[in-house]
Amino acid sequence: MKISAQEEYGLRILLQIARSRDGDNMSIPVLSQLEGLSTAYVGKLTGVLRKSGFINSNPGNVGGYILARPAEKIMVSEVLHALGGSLFEKQFCDDFVGKNQLCTHSVDCSVRSLWKVMQLSIERVLKRITLADLCSDEDNSTRILMSYLEPESQPELP
Repeated sequence: MKISAQEEYGLRILLQIARSRDGDNMSIPVLSQLEGLSTAYVGKLTGVLRKSGFINSNPGNVGGYILARPAEKIMVSEVLHALGGSLFEKQFCDDFVGKNQLCTHSVDCSVRSLWKVMQLSIERVLKRITLADLCSDEDNSTRILMSYLEPESQPELP
């Protein structure tokens, strides 16, 4: 599992917009300054977020970006998927075949089971986390996020 720069920075940009006061538009230069990113990169990220339906743009001198829907209705899993796709590659072991064409354990692999369970667990938690859960201070966000580690039910294996 790897979190790309686009996923990390895109989520941070979206959080900046979510944390802005009601009605305040967040411009690309302001977002760029707050996150220490180039305006071109922030423009690219806001374009992806807008096309994915997370933010709306308001043109003009006092324009900028606002959330397209309440932070409580935006799931982190949706955001990460829009910014980068799947957090896990479909074929877990293709990169680790050694000198062979196929992994020597491709028929019966307990390590692959570990990766599948980790993937299901992470996806299950991410589908419960909203943007609003991340809008408070770190201690409060940690408390909220820790509560999501409580199991809802046993995940079904694919």
